[in-house]
Amino acid sequence: PPLSLYVQPSYPKAWTKPAQLLRLKRSGWVAIEIFGFFEGFAMSWRCDLTGKKPLSGHKVSHSNIKTKRRFLPNLQSVTLTSDALGRTVRARISTNALRTVDHRGGLDAFLLKAKDSELAPKMLLLKRQIVKKVGKTAPAKEAAAS
Repeated sequence: PPLSLYVQPSYPKAWTKPAQLLRLKRSGWVAIEIFGFFEGFAMSWRCDLTGKKPLSGHKVSHSNIKTKRRFLPNLQSVTLTSDALGRTVRARISTNALRTVDHRGGLDAFLLKAKDSELAPKMLLLKRQIVKKVGKTAPAKEAAAS
């Protein structure tokens, strides 16, 4: 998990509501992750792998009255297996991303091809671990194939 820093709050008070941060709030300190995401807050509607997030639009009635609404991505909590690292990873991903992971041949292949800007911090760390592991084992596989 990412490291946390404790700093004086310099953002709206509404962001300090979670129960696990109330004790820190009373003392005037708030936990902030180094990656810039806040720890302990409700999950956002954002895919960990593709970065899909809610879109906004209109609900249109029969009389053509338009009311604002949100189109949420179809997110599912799944457990994916990394073949390179030999362990499982829990993630909240869209069903579209799940199909893409299957199509590309697994989580490792998907992460190696994915853009860093779209990945959640947890998945970015996983990608770096996979690159490190695959980079060390790739020459051995090439030698065995020759």
